[in-house]
Amino acid sequence: MPRTTQIFCASTLYGAATLAAALDAGLFEPADRRLLLVTNNATNPETTPSVDAMPGFDRLRYRFDEVLSWNATISPFHPGGWSPRADDIPLWERYVRLLWNLGDDEVRLAVESVHVNPALALCRLFTGAPVDVYADGLMSYGPTRDKIDPLVGTRVGRLLHLDLVPGLTPLLLTEFGVPAVPVPSEAFVKVLGELAEAEAGSAEAAGGEQPALLLGQYLSALGILTDAEEEELHLQMVRGAVGLGHRRLVFKPHPVAPARWSRRLEDEAARLGAELTVLERPVPAEVAFQRLRPALVAGCFSTALLTAASLYGVPVARVGTGALLARLAPYQNSNRVPLTIVDALLPDIADAEAVEGWTMPARARVDELTALLKAVGFAMQPRIHPELRGAAESYLSQHLNPHTWRYFKRRRLTSLALPGAVPAQLSFIPRNATVRRLARRARALKRATVRK
Repeated sequence: MPRTTQIFCASTLYGAATLAAALDAGLFEPADRRLLLVTNNATNPETTPSVDAMPGFDRLRYRFDEVLSWNATISPFHPGGWSPRADDIPLWERYVRLLWNLGDDEVRLAVESVHVNPALALCRLFTGAPVDVYADGLMSYGPTRDKIDPLVGTRVGRLLHLDLVPGLTPLLLTEFGVPAVPVPSEAFVKVLGELAEAEAGSAEAAGGEQPALLLGQYLSALGILTDAEEEELHLQMVRGAVGLGHRRLVFKPHPVAPARWSRRLEDEAARLGAELTVLERPVPAEVAFQRLRPALVAGCFSTALLTAASLYGVPVARVGTGALLARLAPYQNSNRVPLTIVDALLPDIADAEAVEGWTMPARARVDELTALLKAVGFAMQPRIHPELRGAAESYLSQHLNPHTWRYFKRRRLTSLALPGAVPAQLSFIPRNATVRRLARRARALKRATVRK
């Protein structure tokens, strides 16, 4: 009988911690070998530490028989852009089995983001291997970003996810009938506690007044904001936290964000009579929760806002979500669902009364959010989830108002013939070739006038 080898693919310490929690909770069957395949998807992986070089990784290492590098395996190709050509798959599988000492092992995969490389490349390489997908963030509550090859999608057996919004069911991969299996929160918190123990003695763990923890995301790198706009977003966090009475602030920047942003925040905090410290060690925000015990966690739409609220009971506040909803493009941008969830559930940092009185949502509120996300999910990916059209029409016909309009675009609703679209008497406009031609000519004339 062939040996069974489980290969777990991880690109972040947070993802590796999720896998460790799933293993501790017994969500994976026993196997002869368990390999952790580390992939560094940074733009410049040569200058960015990989998962196995992160502080605290040694606390996770013992759960796996061996740690392998996907970057080293496919070098000089980049993990985010390489996938084997169809004709080369047998050759690559033979090479990888030899390199990783797999022989004729029966391989089982656990990957993240199965719709993109490197996870997709790994699934294609091991043709026929059963696949589990694990999702460590709010994107699991949204639709699959791209259509997945049925030869891959039909092999997915489970979606393992953190239960960040109790009662809310993930939409990811439901087009293949994949069941969602929550990773027990207590197991995940225990693993994070191990990572926090590795940080004992760090400067950020010093005692004193409980700080407000501000989370940076580096959205300008994704083209969502400009550098100046994101810097202003961080400044809003500082002003909002001070406005709530906090005088000790800790800023956790994105690992590759410019250092000058931190200096500007320190200056703004000092001007407002507060003290700001920058958390420079590249640890998950959840480790900072355990070490700092913050009095408040503020951010834009980071998954860590929900882990702070649901797993640690820390007060949370959002910043800038309304403006981002208005400009996020294209509509099917996969950040739309995390942004929608945070905007719909969490209080704005400028509303002190809402921040003070906020609690995790009751079942009725979760049901409202479920209906909203079905409508948003259909509008984002109507071809992947055509079965959601009825739910979308029902929600839009009953709940579209000045507040909920922020989650939709009239142009998108019009193209899908959904309630809230352009009024019927004007519906000929988007489809009329003459009107479109005149509009293009008017725009061309306007641009020519501006250049003059």
